Amino acid sequence: MTVIIPRWEWRTFTNDLKAYAKSLTVYGEAKIKKSQEYYILSQNSNENVKIREDLIDIKSLKNVNSDKLEQWDPIMKEGFPVKKETLTKLFNIFNVKAPAFQKDAYTYQEFLDEVIKPCPELKIVEVKKNRFIYSINGCAVEYAETEFNGVPLQTACVEHVDPAIVMKTVTALGLTGKANVNYIRAMKEAVGMKYSA
Repeated sequence: MTVIIPRWEWRTFTNDLKAYAKSLTVYGEAKIKKSQEYYILSQNSNENVKIREDLIDIKSLKNVNSDKLEQWDPIMKEGFPVKKETLTKLFNIFNVKAPAFQKDAYTYQEFLDEVIKPCPELKIVEVKKNRFIYSINGCAVEYAETEFNGVPLQTACVEHVDPAIVMKTVTALGLTGKANVNYIRAMKEAVGMKYSA
């Protein structure tokens, strides 16, 4: 059995990262990934819940260190159709009272239309990502152009299992001083939902 060690993450969102993106090209050719995903935001929770490649994929914030680096841990990957027992667990993660499920299982579209959309505490966000990924100091270093329900934002990210290496790389890349902001916070602010730290 493979043991997954959660990585420490530093990330920022802004719209002035074009020069930074160009500076990364000295480290070689980027691995490019494009995707379109749906995130589900809860006004009562800051957990990272997304639908990617027909999977409900959830990460939970486990630790924040003295440098404000965050460690996110995968806690669920569930395919469709999704059973109502799993949906009960999901609504616990949302910190929202579960509705009375009318079916034993829901397809992808039924899940969005019949379970999520009727719930006023939840919001579906369409997320588009154009990611450029490098390996620097053993870290996964990313520049990405994103859209949250059509709102454009650029993001820079540095990840590694060793938080000291993350901070060393953030400094070397000239990112010190920019706010450390995770995906959920940036997304909530972009779509007008309150983020409670």
